[in-house]
Amino acid sequence: MTAITWLRERSELGVSALLLLTGVLVLADVTVAPRSGNAADPLGPNAVPVLLGLLLVALAVLLTVDVLRGGRGEAEGGEDVDLTAPTDLRTVLLLAGVLVATAALIPLVGWPIAGTVLFWGATYALGSRAFPRDLLIAAGVSLATWLVFDALLGVDLPGGPLMGAF
Repeated sequence: MTAITWLRERSELGVSALLLLTGVLVLADVTVAPRSGNAADPLGPNAVPVLLGLLLVALAVLLTVDVLRGGRGEAEGGEDVDLTAPTDLRTVLLLAGVLVATAALIPLVGWPIAGTVLFWGATYALGSRAFPRDLLIAAGVSLATWLVFDALLGVDLPGGPLMGAF
């Protein structure tokens, strides 16, 4: 058995390596750029990143041990998924374009408008052609998320032209 065949039969080790790398990066970030806390927070701002990094490393180790002992992930068994169908590259590229456009638009026009482009573009890419309805729903969802995050949760999302309206 060649090394390539051995690795192909244990492809879950790739997921394990990704988990380990992510965990190590999170832990490295905490040690390289520590955040300072205050007296009101006994755990400090490093507690969650350290916990997350340690959990990712632990999951990577557990998955590696399981795979090396013969454990295998179950193949997709969804009855509504045709595993032999090719990837719809047009849809994937449209969705990728919508994500890139949204990232570019947020600093220029704010979240409410960029979010509308994101939500409407995703519905269009996935096949909906009810333009006025989809646009109104996308605008409503985008505006609602902006209001919840900006006004209620205190997370500053750029408002663009709506900045002074609410």
